[in-house]
Parts: sequence; C-alpha cells; structure tokens
Amino acid sequence: MNMFVARAGFLTSVQDLGRIGFREFGVSLSGALDLFALRAANLLVGNDEHAAGLEITFAGLRLHFQDERIVAWCGGEFDVRVGPVALPAGHACLVSAGDELKFGPPKIGCRSWLAISGGIDVPIVLGSRSTDLRASFGGFNGRALRDGDELLLDEFRRSSRLVGTTERISLRTAPHDWVSPARREPVLRFVRGVDWNRFSASSVQHFTSELFAVSPDSDRMGVRLDGPELKRVDESDLISEAVAPGTIQVPPSGKPILLLGDCQTIGGYPKIAHVITVDLGIAAQLRAADRVRFSEVSLADAHRLLLERERELERFRIGLSLQVL
Repeated sequence: MNMFVARAGFLTSVQDLGRIGFREFGVSLSGALDLFALRAANLLVGNDEHAAGLEITFAGLRLHFQDERIVAWCGGEFDVRVGPVALPAGHACLVSAGDELKFGPPKIGCRSWLAISGGIDVPIVLGSRSTDLRASFGGFNGRALRDGDELLLDEFRRSSRLVGTTERISLRTAPHDWVSPARREPVLRFVRGVDWNRFSASSVQHFTSELFAVSPDSDRMGVRLDGPELKRVDESDLISEAVAPGTIQVPPSGKPILLLGDCQTIGGYPKIAHVITVDLGIAAQLRAADRVRFSEVSLADAHRLLLERERELERFRIGLSLQVL
C-alpha cells in the first residue's frame, strides 16, 4: 500500500543506515544523520534496523496512510500528532487507513526520524535505499520529497502487540537519551585529530573551552561553526586524506567545520578533532544560532561508550522481542 505526502515540509528524505563500502569510489555514506535514532525507531515498529524511513528537517510534514500501520519517531523535541492525538518520541503508535500524521515545529533540535512498519519500498542503489541529495540518486527519485508524492510501503508485519488491542500508543519506550538527543548548548566529545599538533596552544585552548555558534550555512554535509579563530603553527600544504562523519576540519578562515553524513570522502584541510560516534546524534540536531562546546576524551573511552550503547541496544531489542506475540 501507499503513503501519501500531503505536505513534504522543509526537507524530508528517505534514509536508511547508509551506503557502506563505496567511499573509495567517492560515494558518500548518506543515511540517517542519527543512525541510532532510526535503528531505535525501526525496532519499536517491528522492522529490521536497516529498514528505510524518513528524515524530517524542521516542520511541516503531513502524511496520509492508505492502510493500518505502526509508526514511531525519534529525534528533536517536535510536536507530532496523529489526528488530534499527541505522539511522543520513542513510542509506537497504531495508525489506521485515512489517518493523518503531522510534524509541527521543534522546540529543540531540527531533525527527527520516522519509522513505519514494513519500511519504505524504494529501489536499492549501491546497497542502500538512502537519498544522496548532492548526487541526486537513491531514495525517492534521488531527491527530497515534494507535496503530492506517494511512497510505496513494504508488507506490514502484523507481529506487534498493538495490533488487535485497544492500545493505540504503546506505553513501552526506549530510554530518553536515545529518542530525544537534542540538547541546549550541548557538549560534543571528541578525540584528537591527526593534525592536532599543527594548531597553536591558544587555538587548542579555545577549541576546548569556548562556545562555538552554528552558522546558517550548514546542511547534511557539515555544520559550520563561528567562534574563536583556530590558527595553525604549521602552514605547510597538506595532502588530501580520508574524512568521515564526525571529522572537524579547519579551513584557512580558522572557522571549524563538523562533517556529517553527506560529507565528501577526502579533504585537504587540517583535521583538528573527530567527534565520537555516540555523539553524532547530538551533532545532527544543531541548527543556526545554536551554541556548542567540545570536550576531549580518550580513544579508549570512545570505544567503550560505543560498545556500551550497542550492548544497551541489544538488551532493548531482546526486551522488545519478548513482548511480541
């Protein structure tokens, strides 16, 4: 069955967990900017974690369903409603044929991820259903959604406890930090980049102690930051090297750029730091005028935090499976 896009909102695209294994050919990862949020939402509706959902930026999305589905969303503090009923983040909800699901403006953050039981059925391109907005392929016709689009949904797995009960919104939920990662003046943890020692002591001190403001010139490729100018002591030219989501590059202007999921595969600007994987979901919520700080952690701590989150997600997955009929 299809899902009708009555209003597409500011920027809504089909995303899954990304396009893995093609960076050597210059193909970006794409995928949800908060992979963990989409994984959690998919588990809540009974999907495989890699099922394609929607990434919603800011507000305005309105969807109509042609058949019964289960939906869940995670992300910023959005006002989401099914008809007149408020749907909080991290809760599965049963929607009926003809129901309208709409996303109002967020109080904090700027993005959310919507999972729909069955997943969105768009062609797989290079191993992924994600939309590469810059290269215009994948997802739904290689572009953001528009008013009047109709998306094909895969078969609805009728395995949720919501089906056949009077409970429309499940009381079960994931931990708050998973489903609502947006923060006011967040602190992003980082490990030192390969070019850390190319920067002056004062620049390093500013980077780890001062607030940076998010520039309006930010998108899915990266977050540009305004703040203290980060100056190099070594001005020698650099050979372009691999970069990845989380890499913080510093161009000649001295204003750092935090790369996100649609970032290029190589870059020649010095890399002062790299935001750790578990904090990329927080970074994905940054919007113009937000302010952010950076705090250093060890590589061992970064690995430990990621392993802890994966263990927690596995326990959550098992817990959900035990409650499915």
